[in-house]
Amino acid sequence: MGGFADYWEDEILDHVFGKGSYSPPTIYVGLSTADPLDDASGLAEPNGNGYTRAQTSASDWNAASGGSLDNANDITFAQATGNWGTISHFALFDAATGGNMLAHGALSQSNAIGSSDIARFQAGDLDVSLD
Repeated sequence: MGGFADYWEDEILDHVFGKGSYSPPTIYVGLSTADPLDDASGLAEPNGNGYTRAQTSASDWNAASGGSLDNANDITFAQATGNWGTISHFALFDAATGGNMLAHGALSQSNAIGSSDIARFQAGDLDVSLD
């Protein structure tokens, strides 16, 4: 299960307490070979070999209940054209590249992604909760 990153916690708190406005972004799902940590300092996304973050829309996520939500639909990445490494974590972002990390979490099982593999989160497998 994943939790919110420092950036998103601050944005939401400021919005809720009237210290700023915040509009929901397009959410991109990324992969990491290391724990990104709440401040994104540990993020280790694959580089090259066909890797791109997977774009989602609001309909790809179930409504929150009990302080958490999960993906309503499969989230599928492009086919790897080379080695992406052993993926152990995921991260959510507000941009296709760069941008701000919004949330992150560990996979229940690490997976080595090699040439011709397709990484996928099946519906219900990607959980995000408030800390």
